[in-house]
Amino acid sequence: MPIKSQAQRRKFAELLVKGEISPEVYERWNREAGHKELPEHVKPKAKSKSKGAAKKRSTSARKKKRTTRAR
Repeated sequence: MPIKSQAQRRKFAELLVKGEISPEVYERWNREAGHKELPEHVKPKAKSKSKGAAKKRSTSARKKKRTTRAR
């Protein structure tokens, strides 16, 4: 698991100092990140809104069909 942000790099360095992870693990994660500049924080991926809207339409359409059949 490579380090993806500066905040993660600081957190893993803190865990290394506390002794909760081994130096080998820290070096492996840090090495995978390379020397590139990392963002301060990683933003979560945006969820697509179209899937949620499509689901709402389909359930409301089903409810309408059920109410017309029951009458």
